[in-house]
Amino acid sequence: FGMSHKQIYYSDKYNDDLYEYRHVVLPRELAKQVPKSHLMSEDEWRRLGVQQSLGWVHYMIHEPEPHILLFRRPLPK
Repeated sequence: FGMSHKQIYYSDKYNDDLYEYRHVVLPRELAKQVPKSHLMSEDEWRRLGVQQSLGWVHYMIHEPEPHILLFRRPLPK
């Protein structure tokens, strides 16, 4: 069952002592709309169609593969 070119792929979550992490892989058409100059706000990534619960932060741009969005959120204390 190949990855559809229209579908957004969500990785499993993983964590360290401070944060929970996941990455989201965008289809090519959507990836073109990702800003290169800044990390996206929650409003911006929701507008692209990324659906995840509150509190996830787009914290890093993966230069070689800009269609992969890296997210993290603080673990509950």
